[in-house]
Amino acid sequence: MLIHCRRVYDPLLMDGAYRVLVDRVWPRGIRKQTLMLDEWCRELAPSPDLRTWFGHDPKRWRAFCERYYKELEASHNDIRQLLDHCGSRPLLLLYGARDTEHNNAKALQAFIEASFF
Repeated sequence: MLIHCRRVYDPLLMDGAYRVLVDRVWPRGIRKQTLMLDEWCRELAPSPDLRTWFGHDPKRWRAFCERYYKELEASHNDIRQLLDHCGSRPLLLLYGARDTEHNNAKALQAFIEASFF
């Protein structure tokens, strides 16, 4: 299965992917119709405490991933259900962060690829 990540503020392609927002809060300035979501998985976003602690500081990236992966360990059923919903379609994880390399969608992608494939 192909898994991609993309900012909600970047132009979205009509690529047939299963589109999932993986942020806990709705991104500012984005209308729901714009994203054409298949699902909003708040439960797969980092906890508010972890998100606040991380603060999108690249120096904390490795520690953030370790802590986030521990949170995700309790969400295997939610992830399995998400993958079932995708079927054979590519999975597109959408996020609002400015940093395209150090964000929860990238961490979630790595977790899914390591744990489920």
